[in-house]
Amino acid sequence: MGTTDAPRGPEIWIRGPVAVPEPEPGPHAPLATPRRFSWLATHGGAGASTLAAVYGGQDCGRDWPAPGDPPSVLLVARTHAAGLGSVLRALEVFRRGEAPHGLDLDAVVLVADAPGRLPRPLAERIRLVESVIDVYRVPWVPDWRLGDLGGSPPRETEALARLTGRGR
Repeated sequence: MGTTDAPRGPEIWIRGPVAVPEPEPGPHAPLATPRRFSWLATHGGAGASTLAAVYGGQDCGRDWPAPGDPPSVLLVARTHAAGLGSVLRALEVFRRGEAPHGLDLDAVVLVADAPGRLPRPLAERIRLVESVIDVYRVPWVPDWRLGDLGGSPPRETEALARLTGRGR
């Protein structure tokens, strides 16, 4: 028997890139859609409108999300004493079950109230909030203060960008 007459096994060497076939969607294939959020300001000037403009989602201002708004809520507050007090009160409303039925509190987003480090008493209050819920921090962004919301979100907010589907 010559070498050309010998039975050949399967080819084990693959050269070049191999395309993996896409699975055919079946009748029960889940449709992946980006999650949408309602930004709920816990006080005036919290930054919910800016965050909704930069990261997407529904700006609810200080009102509860309407029936057509996304039920996933991100509470927004500034990192000053009044802002942290208001976010603690809002968390208590959810804890007591007094928030409108069907809302899902996902996280708290704390927006820097000024550039630089926080004073120790404020940092301690933030640790208290972090002990009960996920907290995303947004640094002071001078361009946002001037109304320039273009460009990429600050790199310190990558986790928030991934959460809202605005990741890089």
